[in-house]
Amino acid sequence: MTQKRLLRIQQQVARIKQELLQIDEMRPGSLTRQYKNPKEKTGGFYQISYTYKNKSRTEYVKAQHVDALKQQIAAYKQVKKLVEQWIDLAIKYSKLKLEINNKNKVK
Repeated sequence: MTQKRLLRIQQQVARIKQELLQIDEMRPGSLTRQYKNPKEKTGGFYQISYTYKNKSRTEYVKAQHVDALKQQIAAYKQVKKLVEQWIDLAIKYSKLKLEINNKNKVK
């Protein structure tokens, strides 16, 4: 039974790796629309804010790049989600392996 669980985890990790290989451009951050005059909502512009290597950054974004950045931000979120799943599976796998080793030593 435990061997089947190990195999299932390995298959899930392989699926995650394949999904990660499909991701192309990515970028961390949040994209927001700001206004020079917020009360009247005039003079609108876009900004991307992100933290990288423990440094916060904010950059202006041209309107023509907004759609591409939205896709890159979504891809980055997907990478983070997949890596988190991979780590969860790696922890489960490690615990199961230790459990198997302990059972084999007892016998």
